[in-house]
Amino acid sequence: MTPGSPRPGGPPRPAALALADGTVYRGTAFGARAVREGEVVFNTSMTGYQEIVTDPSYAGQIVCMTYTQIGNVGTNPEDAESERPFLSGFVVKELFTQPSSWRSDVPLDRYLEDAGIPGIAGLDTRALVRHIRDAGAQVGVLSTDPELQESAALVERARRAPGLDGRDLVAEVTCREPYRWERGRWQGIAGQLPRAERPSDPLRVVAYDFGVKRSILRRLVEQGFDVTVVPATTSAAEALALEPHGIFLSNGPGDPAGVRGVQENVRELVRTKPVFGICLGHQILGLALGGSTRKLKFGHHGGNQPGQDLATGKVAICAENHGYAVDAESLRSAGEPVDITHVNLNDGTVEGLAHRTRPLFSVQYHPEASPGPHDAAYFFDRFRRLVERHAAGEAVTGVEIAKGA
Repeated sequence: MTPGSPRPGGPPRPAALALADGTVYRGTAFGARAVREGEVVFNTSMTGYQEIVTDPSYAGQIVCMTYTQIGNVGTNPEDAESERPFLSGFVVKELFTQPSSWRSDVPLDRYLEDAGIPGIAGLDTRALVRHIRDAGAQVGVLSTDPELQESAALVERARRAPGLDGRDLVAEVTCREPYRWERGRWQGIAGQLPRAERPSDPLRVVAYDFGVKRSILRRLVEQGFDVTVVPATTSAAEALALEPHGIFLSNGPGDPAGVRGVQENVRELVRTKPVFGICLGHQILGLALGGSTRKLKFGHHGGNQPGQDLATGKVAICAENHGYAVDAESLRSAGEPVDITHVNLNDGTVEGLAHRTRPLFSVQYHPEASPGPHDAAYFFDRFRRLVERHAAGEAVTGVEIAKGA
């Protein structure tokens, strides 16, 4: 079957993607028959579409892939980053409906259909990406319902739909009850290089679920942590009652300033515990330390962002997925002794923070890199050393760890 062809047994189904500025793109429908709203963004990763589809950080967004051939390896349970897809819609150039991979379990078309997520294929994704890059991210409506294809009606619906600013999307993706996570990284196949042994001394970590990816939890387990995942609404007192050695703040979707009640909890937790934040967790830590965040024009989504470690000067190619950034000047004027440890070389945005007197640090990009390069995986080792030293009674700081001490 050729790429982009309809599923067997029927003609192509029409689909339309309408943006709030009046631009309309048309193509072929796949996935669920639905009409969904969301902020339209693009992802530059060449692999890992299933991990992108199942990343809870994409809640409230319609994702366009810049790589052309999507669906060619199908989907499988091992590569899912959460229990189900949370994004609003999926946009591709060429859809493969018959995957070619020994690991494939369900084709992408059926996977999205079962999850109630609409997709559109066959449109000019390069034109869409250029438009978003020039005009900025904006709300769109994706319709795969043959009876709802009229351009003016879809554009009007996009204009009425809410954006991401001020919305608490974390409430839609966080877990409802605490749970233990014990699985490490996928072991792969026989003949691969052996992995390092896990540390034998287990240290307890409470992981706040703002939309956490399973690959991040797997990495924490590989560092010898005993991980308890808790809902985003968990109070500081409830988290401390679990007697953790450290606190982890996860990735997640949307506007960090819109997440209700979390900043207060983090302000209390940082008084006594080591804290490590990734992506949304990094932004929430920045807010808790007195900073502010701002919306980016079209965000950073993909596996090829250049992040520089200011302590070493080294540049890592990073996996990122965020539409907001911590404002550097707000941190400087907040009064907390916080250092900016990493920056994005494309636009100079803050990519990492560390505290000069407390055991706190964070990173904007995704060190678990699923999908993406593993240049930044050392952050999990840094968190392990931070927690170990704090548990041993040392007065360790985030800046010490950020400098490799």
